[in-house]
Formats: sequence, C-alpha cells, structure tokens
Amino acid sequence: MGMGARIAMRMGRRPMTTSAVLTLTQWLSPSYPIGSFAYSHGLETALADGWVHDAASLQIWLADVLTDGSGWADAVLFCAAYQAPDNEAVREVDATGRAFAASAERLRESVNQGAAFARTLNATSDLELPDAVFPVAVGRAAAHIDAPCEMAASLYLQAFVSNLVLACVRMIPLGQTEGQAIIQTLSPLCVKAAQAASKTTLDDLYSNTFLSDIAAMRHEAQQPRLFQS
Repeated sequence: MGMGARIAMRMGRRPMTTSAVLTLTQWLSPSYPIGSFAYSHGLETALADGWVHDAASLQIWLADVLTDGSGWADAVLFCAAYQAPDNEAVREVDATGRAFAASAERLRESVNQGAAFARTLNATSDLELPDAVFPVAVGRAAAHIDAPCEMAASLYLQAFVSNLVLACVRMIPLGQTEGQAIIQTLSPLCVKAAQAASKTTLDDLYSNTFLSDIAAMRHEAQQPRLFQS
C-alpha cells in the first residue's frame, strides 16, 4: 500500500483507485445516456431575460449556484446518499431531494436523469440501483464502487457545471475556449463545495440563488425554447 493510501485510511477516507476513477469518468461523461444535453437548469430563461449574457456573467451565475444554490443542494444530497446506512435511508434522501426541487422542471430534470442513469448502470453492471433523483443515484452508485465521497462529489459538480457551460455555448456568443476557461476556473469551487457537503446532513440543505430558481420556474412557460428546463 502506498503512502497516499495509508494517509487516506488514517484520515478515514478511502484511497481512490484507477478503476473507480475510470468508472466515475464514464458515468459523468457527456456520452453516458442520461440526456443531460436537453436541460439548461433555467439558464435559457436567464439568457432570454439578460441576466446572463457573456462569459463573465455566466461564471458569476454558476459560482453562485455552486456555493449557494442547486449545485450545493445536489452536493448535500449526493453525500447523504453516499453515506446512507441502508436502502431505506437512501429512499428518505431521495424523497427529500424531490421535495426540495424549486420547480416542476427542476424536479423532472433530476428525476429523468436519475432514472436514465440507474437504467443504464443496472444494464451494464452487477449493481441494482433504484430510481432516484440524479445526485442521489450517482452518490449511491459511487459508494458501491468505493470511490471516495469528496472526490466523487467533486467530479459530479464539475460535470454539472460543464453541462451548463456547454448549453450556453449553444445559446450565446461563447466560444468553446471561453467555456473551458470557465470550467477550469470553477473547478476549485467544485472541490470546496464537495468537501463541505461531505460533512453535512440533510438539515444543511438550502438555496439562496433566487434568480436561478425563478428562471427555472418561468422556463416552464417560455416559448420558443431549445431545452426542457
């Protein structure tokens, strides 16, 4: 056992294996068939209303979502599902996640992606993952493959940010290089949020990003539109 693994075990964290890294990368890749490309998380409305209009405003928007909005909530749900002692506890985390969704489209986005993730995972592995909202499904699956909670949650949040950046590349004059720069800049926030969430309980769920939640609600009636949320 290497020094890094021994330190991780002394600190109560599982060492990250190459197999777990590859598996998480596959699950969170845009190629994994969960339909994430179809959702903007309310950003389509934020763009239409001018709240987000360029790289700088998008980066600020996403940073707030990560630290004080639905990104943070997803991290808390992810870690709660990861740390749940049994399937009954996972169902309770899932029920809380569904109740916490700020709009019908936000709920459908998370439920549909979670169901697609579970369906694909169950068909390609020996796991039997029940349907759950997306962060709960991935968090529970990460626990099954012994991926460290903080690392797995960090990768989940980076994939979350990446999907929203790619949505905006399609909607505003935002080049792919600018988009990658935003993802890189926000990666430390993904790590920080994951580290904080790993030490929380469901009592720490909150969202202070009211414009993001309002945008998600208003998107339900927006026409025309490209995205399902």
